[in-house]
Amino acid sequence: MLRWQFDLTWSLFEYHLERLEPADFLWEPAPLCWTVRPAADGRWTPDWTDAEPDPIPVPTIGWITWHIGWWWTVAIDHAQGRRPRERTEIGWPGDGDKTKAWLRDLRTEWSAVLDRLSDAALDATAPFPWQDDPAHTVAHMAAWVNAELMKNAAEVGHLRLLRHARG
Repeated sequence: MLRWQFDLTWSLFEYHLERLEPADFLWEPAPLCWTVRPAADGRWTPDWTDAEPDPIPVPTIGWITWHIGWWWTVAIDHAQGRRPRERTEIGWPGDGDKTKAWLRDLRTEWSAVLDRLSDAALDATAPFPWQDDPAHTVAHMAAWVNAELMKNAAEVGHLRLLRHARG
């Protein structure tokens, strides 16, 4: 069921991902936005603060795609028993095609994780995002990935449609 839900969620995301144009990624839909910006070293870095801002900035598609890459990379790291990377270690590829390829590669990696999970593994305590809380299993983590991806897919789709509707 988790794999079916993931594949459904990915197909909804892919619908928008394949239609994204380069200008969609950095389009700012409001005066108060979070986006990704080129740093002096040539890497792209996301706007970020550890405290929840008030009001909350509207993210750009570039920021949302970085955000997906961040949480998904960390989830995959945990699922594969690797040291999870820090937020600051995960940059945005910058180019629309590179970002699409990055996200598709993460999908491939996550699919492999799901394919390897046995019933016993699904029942194990989740290492992320609840930091080894015994009330949450690896199955909960997989369901969280599905939910988070669906939310982010809706955000990307909404911003893409809004930008094109405004001409």
